[in-house]
Amino acid sequence: MSKVTLLVLDGFGVGAMEDCKEQKIEDINANTYKHIRETVELNIPCLYNLGLGKIVDQVGTPSAAYGKSNLAHPGADTFMGHQELMGSRPQVSKKRLMKDIRGTLKQALEEKGYSVTNPIKESTILLVNGAVVIGDNLESQLGNIINVVGDLNQLSFAEVTKIGKVVRQNVDTSRVIIFGNKKSNIETILSVVKEKNPGQWGVDAPKANVYGEGYQVLHLGFGVDFEKQFAHIAEMHNIPVYRIGKTADVIQANGFKDPVVNTKDVLETYAKHYKNSEENAVFLVNVQETDLAGHKEDSQWYKEVLEESDTFLASFLPQLGEDDIVIITADHGNDPTIGHSNHTREKTPILVVGKKVKPVSIGTRETMADIAATMAEFVGVEKPEYGVSFLRVIL
Repeated sequence: MSKVTLLVLDGFGVGAMEDCKEQKIEDINANTYKHIRETVELNIPCLYNLGLGKIVDQVGTPSAAYGKSNLAHPGADTFMGHQELMGSRPQVSKKRLMKDIRGTLKQALEEKGYSVTNPIKESTILLVNGAVVIGDNLESQLGNIINVVGDLNQLSFAEVTKIGKVVRQNVDTSRVIIFGNKKSNIETILSVVKEKNPGQWGVDAPKANVYGEGYQVLHLGFGVDFEKQFAHIAEMHNIPVYRIGKTADVIQANGFKDPVVNTKDVLETYAKHYKNSEENAVFLVNVQETDLAGHKEDSQWYKEVLEESDTFLASFLPQLGEDDIVIITADHGNDPTIGHSNHTREKTPILVVGKKVKPVSIGTRETMADIAATMAEFVGVEKPEYGVSFLRVIL
């Protein structure tokens, strides 16, 4: 093997999934790529000639292997999308608020020997061992996530994680997020507990002073076992895994990580480490500003990020080693023109670039986990839990 890169253009969908009528009817007309170029003048010749033109417009002679993928995870979610890209099949979750599950969680934690109290009588939060607050996530869609916020001055992150895993075992929400920072003690955390919507109580994370240097976080998805994912398997075989951009937060691994957001910085960090890395290495890179532009419903910003990425690829791809491959894809859609600011349930493009890669169609994949299976076969390790490799089609 040599170097393999997964480059995720976050939220870059290429057309609504056929099941939107049943799953997400508000996205039935979504098409992030087409609607951006209809709204603003978009110039991304590198991506278009690699095969995007063939995927979307059925024109051109691609220089890369090309295709697209359905989403196997329900809805359209960055975290779940990346779990699928690593070879998981996230389960169908339920919407839950702490007011519905507090009794179950309290009992489960007490059975494990923890002290559990309700520090704010009118609220639904729980305080565990005087150092960890369990509450509703206030930043995501209502009922999607339960937060476990720890005072890392009292407990180590590993100890907070043990509490979070008990929560994960006893709730069927999409995610449980465990996080904390030594900059923020329990007094600060409790001081910013608030009710955002009726019955929705949690920690206002930005005001809790947890982000920035020293921030530690772990996302636990419903039906997700990171030990059966490609990144973990690669590391178990002593293959270094670099996580750059949002992958540093949403993909579980132990190697290099940099949760940089600015697109220029993401791509420069990737290029630097790619040049200086071991001969055999895995790079998991996320360009997040496309997704942020979609949330802001800003086609102009989206265009600028795409064009910056395209210019980078045009100069970077010719430098690939003889056996290297780069897989360019997305995790869902985020159509800035659709009329809402949420992710859109869309198919994702797949472009595979490499000097030995044949410019062939890989068709429409049933799951993005096929990418993980392909990377696993490329680096010579056992395949992840789900996915079918297309490596032999393209090499």
